[in-house]
Amino acid sequence: MNSSSVPRRSVLRTVALAVALVGSATPAWDTTAFAAEPATYALTITHLDRTGHRTGDYATNVTGISGPAADEAVHPYDASGTTTVRLPRGRYLLDSSLTTGNEADGTDWIVQPRLDLDRDTTITVDARTTVPVDVRPPDRSAGFLHSAMFVQVTHDGATRDANLINSSPNLRVAHLGPDSEPGSVKQWFDAYWTTETVGYALGYTFTGPRALTGLTRHPSPEDLATVQIRGAARPGTAGTASVDLQPSAGPTVGVAQMLATPGAATYLVTPERGTWDITYTAPGTRGAAPNRYSANGVAVRAGGTTTHTFDNAVFGPDLTGRPGVVRDGDRVTVDVPLLADGDGHVPSSPQYDKASTTLHRDGVRVGTQSGAPGRAAFTVPPGSAEYRLTSTANRKGAPGTATRVTASWTFTSLTTTGPTPVPVSVVRFSPALSPTGTAAADATLRIPVTVLGAAADGRVRSLAVSVSVDGGASWTPVPVEGGAVTIHNPRAETGVSLRAELTDTGGNTLTQTVIDAYRTR
Repeated sequence: MNSSSVPRRSVLRTVALAVALVGSATPAWDTTAFAAEPATYALTITHLDRTGHRTGDYATNVTGISGPAADEAVHPYDASGTTTVRLPRGRYLLDSSLTTGNEADGTDWIVQPRLDLDRDTTITVDARTTVPVDVRPPDRSAGFLHSAMFVQVTHDGATRDANLINSSPNLRVAHLGPDSEPGSVKQWFDAYWTTETVGYALGYTFTGPRALTGLTRHPSPEDLATVQIRGAARPGTAGTASVDLQPSAGPTVGVAQMLATPGAATYLVTPERGTWDITYTAPGTRGAAPNRYSANGVAVRAGGTTTHTFDNAVFGPDLTGRPGVVRDGDRVTVDVPLLADGDGHVPSSPQYDKASTTLHRDGVRVGTQSGAPGRAAFTVPPGSAEYRLTSTANRKGAPGTATRVTASWTFTSLTTTGPTPVPVSVVRFSPALSPTGTAAADATLRIPVTVLGAAADGRVRSLAVSVSVDGGASWTPVPVEGGAVTIHNPRAETGVSLRAELTDTGGNTLTQTVIDAYRTR
């Protein structure tokens, strides 16, 4: 697996990397900012290395949680290993990373989640108290990429964070000081490894009154879940995509890799970390904006495999997680992705040549808007009326598949007192296709048919599907049986088009057409 050792998507969701100010001077707190409570106390911190000697190879952060300094942080330093800073009364979070100067030795990270400063105080940060973080995948040949550890402390309604990003597998950690309140300390650890064929994303979470002192996790293959990420390439579009994977919850740094398309990336991940987020950036087209797809909150289970295929046919409308059409008073807003990929992933910058959306009210055209496929907004006269909404995307420049996608809805709508979903539906066609969006010629193909939107969950009155092998000039009905249609593919190098005609139990209708839904080979 050609994973990068530095994550492309290393955005920290809720924290910023703390930067130590290295120098010979000890910073003094500006007490003019705390006129209401002028008293400050001396906080003296001595840093000891693994041999018990004072060291200047450290970076220490003191972050205010409560009190006058609740929104401030300082980074005291003195090359002697002992530094003093004056701070006002309050609770603080202290974290300190110590090194030997040799990267191979790794880092000692010591965290004191509860530092109550109400008098002159002396603290010793001692590397000899740390215990190794021994987290590794079952494949001993896997190479280490990077890891990230985060601590989040909550007190008196405030939350503060500390973190350490590590490029070496040699990390040792320790808790310092008294316990905090039960459940007030949250901690995350994520480590990434790679082999020639798979990547490992090992993440764990902890909640309690203390920071971690050491951590040991040696998951077996049976403890891990498989996440397979497939990148398609329509004919003539092979290139290099990028894949980013990271946990959904908590602050994190993910892992990224480049992927030659068509191709696949496989990761073994820890279910204990919760759900995972995938971002897939399709190979670039000259002059076009990068086209990104996201799959967030991907659930995994030990021993199971979850597969997401990106940028493959059948491209078409999708209503997952959205109403599609909303009326607010007498404003009708349309947001129906017309060119979601075959797995239902919505592209950030769909490829198209022309797109338009037209709204009719009682047979009279309200207006037509061009631009992004399936997106428009119209102001309509007040009162109830019959509407027909048609949205089309033409993709003559898109090789092979979905050269034209059209969805047309009819519905009744009246003035509303707030944002109200309009009852529209779409149909998803989900055949098993090759990574180039093709199916075998002269062979039988089963195509699952899924209804999304207002007519989902048993609210379909009628559904008819037709197939065309001449670009939509003629159509042949095919029965929907068991949630799918079965067709016999035509000769090689033929575009197969699909049409759905639906009526829901409220009388609202959909006519949806995908010209060249897929091609035969």
